[in-house]
Amino acid sequence: MRDLIRPLGAEFLGTFVFVFTCSSAVVVDTARGGELGLVGLALAMGFAYAAMVTVTLPVSGGHLNPAVTFALWLTKKIDAKTALSYVPTQLAAAAVAALLVRFLLPGMAGLQSSYGTPQISGVLTDTQAVLIEALLTFFLVTAYLGTVVATEAPKLGGLWVGLVLVFAVLVGGPLTGAALNPARAFGPSLVSGLWQGHLLYWVGPVVGAAGAAGVGALLKR
Repeated sequence: MRDLIRPLGAEFLGTFVFVFTCSSAVVVDTARGGELGLVGLALAMGFAYAAMVTVTLPVSGGHLNPAVTFALWLTKKIDAKTALSYVPTQLAAAAVAALLVRFLLPGMAGLQSSYGTPQISGVLTDTQAVLIEALLTFFLVTAYLGTVVATEAPKLGGLWVGLVLVFAVLVGGPLTGAALNPARAFGPSLVSGLWQGHLLYWVGPVVGAAGAAGVGALLKR
């Protein structure tokens, strides 16, 4: 377990910063009457993810997302012990981040936005929401596997993965909140008590991550 202390610390820090940025951006946007807008939120989330993946990459691999961890376990880049250690750490970091958002940021805006909890649009069915989360997560994890993991790919840290998240939020933000990350949904849900549709934020990303892992394996044959 001692050999996991530094990687777990890196996963905690990276996930904490990412979820805090996502949740606080949504709360601040609500408090300011939508001044940030969808583009501002997408840039904040995407670049926060890019930065934290880059910072934690040398220590933990920069997962910061149970879906990424699941994909790396499926592709045998990490073992089950590491995966089972990373996921609870990511969830704990997300919970602490959401608690800090609740403590620091405007209370009314926090309540109105459920502390940044992603929510499913009323125009979607559950099946549509799962498929959107799965498809966008597929793009995100494919970018991760093809740039961060692939040894032959040019290395720019987590930049390309963050840019995919920017695109994903622009496309999926108004529909599902574009979580693409169970930890991103879990922390704010725990603090706000809003669990409606929460299971979809696990099913969609897990399916998308499995698809990305499968396609990645086929392309390498």
